[in-house]
Amino acid sequence: MGPMSSLRFAFFASKRPEAQAALPTLVQRYGQHSEAEADVVVALGGDGAMLDSLRRRFGDSKPVYGMNRGTIGFLMNEYREDDLVERVNAAERAQIIPLSMVATDFHGQEHTALAINEVSLFRETAQTARLRITVDGKVRMEELSCDGVMVATPAGSTAYNLSAHGPILPIGANLLALTPVSAFRPRRWRGALLRHDAKVIIEVIAPDRRPVAAAADNQEVRDIATVRVEADRSKRLTMLFDPGHALDERILREQFGF
Repeated sequence: MGPMSSLRFAFFASKRPEAQAALPTLVQRYGQHSEAEADVVVALGGDGAMLDSLRRRFGDSKPVYGMNRGTIGFLMNEYREDDLVERVNAAERAQIIPLSMVATDFHGQEHTALAINEVSLFRETAQTARLRITVDGKVRMEELSCDGVMVATPAGSTAYNLSAHGPILPIGANLLALTPVSAFRPRRWRGALLRHDAKVIIEVIAPDRRPVAAAADNQEVRDIATVRVEADRSKRLTMLFDPGHALDERILREQFGF
């Protein structure tokens, strides 16, 4: 990023009224550039606005600085209109490596997507999902009966993964969390921690009778037969956080119940 006075911002606001109200104020004060011309993208809203902004950065990896005009705001900085240039220049960086999902449905059609938080599978009907899990070419679980299962990144470990009782991963951890959702058999299986470069294949047993959907974050594919998941290290993303409020600090606080 260039000297303080020459930072070019692209502001993006979610549909929330608070975010929409903040947008013209900030644009008038700091100017507005296209995301292609900007040095930094500033996302206004909640965590959904941050994830939306990050997804558009797979091509250029420009940093995204979020300000909370939503509800949760775990990935966001505090909203203030003053000193934005100084805050962005002083910000700490968190690098995010997304997951690549290749889902094949039971008609043989392949669907690809990238996930920042998690790739998840979940049953489509009242029928329990039955899944076979292979890691790095070796079958690790012949049959998991469950509502679903997910592979989560450290950034996503405090989201859906945490609500499914998965582990919280520090942001710099070279790990992925493999976490079941309501595992029925084996009863006490709580999931596994995998190396960041693990290649996971999840096969649906009897997908015609027990249909299963897959999602890369919120990008959903239905009636799948197999899903391949692995980190895509060519698509690193950068989030910016005010000093002392960096993502690794937030994740550590989350582990102690704050």
